[in-house]
Amino acid sequence: MCLIVFAWQVIPGSPLIAAANRDEFYARPTAPASWWEDQPDIYAGRDLKDGGTWIGITRGGRFAAITNVRAPSERRPDAPSRGALVSDFLGSRKTAAEYVAEIAVDAARFNGFNLLVGDGKQLIWYSNKGETDARNGQPLAPGVYGLSNATLDVCWPKVVRTKAQFSSLLCQGAPDACFFDMLSDTTRSGDCRLPSTGVDIETERMLSAVFIESPDYGTRATTLVKLKTNGSAMLHERVATPSGAPCRTHAPSKSTRRCSR
Repeated sequence: MCLIVFAWQVIPGSPLIAAANRDEFYARPTAPASWWEDQPDIYAGRDLKDGGTWIGITRGGRFAAITNVRAPSERRPDAPSRGALVSDFLGSRKTAAEYVAEIAVDAARFNGFNLLVGDGKQLIWYSNKGETDARNGQPLAPGVYGLSNATLDVCWPKVVRTKAQFSSLLCQGAPDACFFDMLSDTTRSGDCRLPSTGVDIETERMLSAVFIESPDYGTRATTLVKLKTNGSAMLHERVATPSGAPCRTHAPSKSTRRCSR
């Protein structure tokens, strides 16, 4: 996951609403969102290379999502997959605070990440990079947040722009389709507003879009999650293809319909 905006305890009846884009190399094998056969309480997409996921929910209303921290000079190719941090929480019975305390012990063995874990009572942001609050796990107060490949609410153009649009859609009570439209924006930021994250300028330009397109890397899936006060959870996923063909929408009802990005 490379961009996620979310509202925690802002909308009555829906303590969590999150909208996210997953960016990845097209060659990496991936399964679309579904109920997992080996862990039937989990509904999520799946990384078929290492077995984890980037965002998911459970029948009991648990939620987790992860983004990478972009630091190419610090990346270790032998580090374990960060997607397991999401699936392990979803498959556990630990509270969000208990899980964060457990993984913090050896989180340094992973490449940089931001992790969101929610147990229905708390939503916690944890990162193995950044300031003390992040490394200890920060329980989030009610509000609207944005997370990309740096710290929470970093002032990157696409984070600032998407948070503002997300907040507006929430205030309007907009239909789900509008959130997917928001995340389909391919506009790139001007050079003067680009962050410096250790990649070349052409790559920074490509990565600055909300919806990323390039020959071998880009936005693979767009996801909308809603958790309800009654404990129910909804996850809708639209899977994109680099060819520009129509995407598919996947939801827990197992209904699949054609859609256009």
